[in-house]
Amino acid sequence: MRNRYITRLFAGILFGLISITAPFALAQEPKRILSIEAYDMLNTVPDTYLIDVRTRAEYQFVGHPITAYLFPYMFMTEGFGKTDGSYGYRFNVKNKAFVQEIGKVFKKTDNLLIISRDGRRSALAAKELLEAGFKNVYNVEDGFEGPLFPHLKDSNKHKFYRQLAKRNKIYGFDHRRHYGWQWWGLPWTYQINPKYIYPPDRVSSKKR
Repeated sequence: MRNRYITRLFAGILFGLISITAPFALAQEPKRILSIEAYDMLNTVPDTYLIDVRTRAEYQFVGHPITAYLFPYMFMTEGFGKTDGSYGYRFNVKNKAFVQEIGKVFKKTDNLLIISRDGRRSALAAKELLEAGFKNVYNVEDGFEGPLFPHLKDSNKHKFYRQLAKRNKIYGFDHRRHYGWQWWGLPWTYQINPKYIYPPDRVSSKKR
């Protein structure tokens, strides 16, 4: 009897701990939406804002959603090297003021839609914002340009179809814009509105 009582007591305590910590654990994962859903939210839900976490160069020369605020999550560097089998210049310097600068502009109860090139940087940025206490954070998982084509979440299918595409020299293989904000035909521009650029850049331009 005593052993049963101890077992039940332990089970009750364990269940209580799970009940308390489970909602917190779930709250730490950003909601995932597609760019077309993000655009609909911008037009229909009050206090909703789109935050572009790409580099300044991507924002200016690749283009950006018309009302997207620029808050780079990482900065482009002069470092050149090979990453994941491809050569290129790197954006591997983390913006240490990322959360702080967003906190100066937006409330922690605002709906923040985070977009990057293909959903990877935005996932990291969205998680960091949640951990900083922002309540309603969404990762635009298909990004602005979309992932490299073809892209499948099933790793086996992904590998197989990419091999087929490469072998048959499929047009668009390893290119973007087969998915994402641009692919949906949502409004974007190369023109930069000073209202939406990274706030520290606005301050430095005033000093000149």
